[in-house]
Amino acid sequence: MAAAAVVTVRRRQPLRLFAVLAGLYLAQGIPGYLLVAAVPPILRQLGVSRTAIGLLAVLMIPLTIKFLWAPLVDRVRPMAIGHRRGWILPTQLGTVVAIAALALVQPTDLGWIFAIGLVIAILTSTQDIATDGYATLALRAEDRAVGNAIQGGAVAASVIVGGTGSLILYKHFGWQTMVLAMAAIAALPLVAIVFMPEDADTRSGAAAGPRPSLRRFLRQPQAVTVLVVALTYRASEGLVKSMEGAYLVDAGLPLSAIGYLSGISATTAGLAGSVVAAILVRRTGTSGTLALLGVLRTICFLMFSLHALGQMGGLWALLGAAGFQTMIRYMEIVALYSLFMSVASKDQPGTDFTILACAQVIVYLAGSAMAGAIADRFGYPALFLSATVISGAAVFLTVALLRRLDQPSRQCGG
Repeated sequence: MAAAAVVTVRRRQPLRLFAVLAGLYLAQGIPGYLLVAAVPPILRQLGVSRTAIGLLAVLMIPLTIKFLWAPLVDRVRPMAIGHRRGWILPTQLGTVVAIAALALVQPTDLGWIFAIGLVIAILTSTQDIATDGYATLALRAEDRAVGNAIQGGAVAASVIVGGTGSLILYKHFGWQTMVLAMAAIAALPLVAIVFMPEDADTRSGAAAGPRPSLRRFLRQPQAVTVLVVALTYRASEGLVKSMEGAYLVDAGLPLSAIGYLSGISATTAGLAGSVVAAILVRRTGTSGTLALLGVLRTICFLMFSLHALGQMGGLWALLGAAGFQTMIRYMEIVALYSLFMSVASKDQPGTDFTILACAQVIVYLAGSAMAGAIADRFGYPALFLSATVISGAAVFLTVALLRRLDQPSRQCGG
């Protein structure tokens, strides 16, 4: 009876943890998609210039440089309710208040929109550090794939709620009702904090161990190896994804069809892809999953190249490649984040994970920034062929690095 009770408790604990992570990741995703998916079209409808709207991209900077203050989150316990909860509770409350504050200004008051949006971005970025640190410590090795699939699903749900849902509310009820409703929805996941226990397994060892820092990350050979993977594996994706919509327009696809494609693929691929990726990681491991996804991604890019070269006619195959590549992107995140968690130190889990996560985002954005110039100067065929070659090379490099990473553990096991 006692043994059965222990098994029951162990089975319940992951389910409780998964529910908590779903709430926390949903909480930080909704405000972001409110700012990047809903606010820009609203501003454009009100006559705001495209130049001004483009400046909203600056609000994403905290998401790419949050590794700079990640050691502080690992190092400081701001409240007695727990290390990670002590960060998540105030940052989430602050986010709710900041979203509600948008109701006090008009959407055309760009100065206030920008200032409040920057506060929201900093708060959600900080919450993300604490949540990722908590997930890294709390998830067992066999549960990491499922935990990161939940994160991917929460991102897809955030697109629907924070992006599509906000626009629907704005259309029928106006600006103030929309932002107050989003503030209320963003407050709901606060309930998850009540069910977020912090025990010996989820508390950082920073209090007794070495001081968390960026320098300590660079002293970990395994983490540095995975950093190279993070900086190369997705290097090709920004080149294609940022120009995907423009190419489909130039290929003759109506804007409405592109909108449906991006919306449907982002939601269905995010949910379905995350589940499939979790299964793949548990059965084939992160190395095998990343190799498979990298090959499939390279094939998708090759299809874009062949279409641009006039060697593949019709749009259906191209649309299929675009939709499938979106699904692959969500699946990659599950595998990559599981890999990041596996090498993150227990003394500074938020710092290590955040550095790796930011690295793969930065390289993706760098590719996106260069894609337009490459397409303008050399044409779509050169752009897509370059992405295909880079993608294939990244797969070989990733497999080689992860094989080297596995060798010490095999030797120890032998």
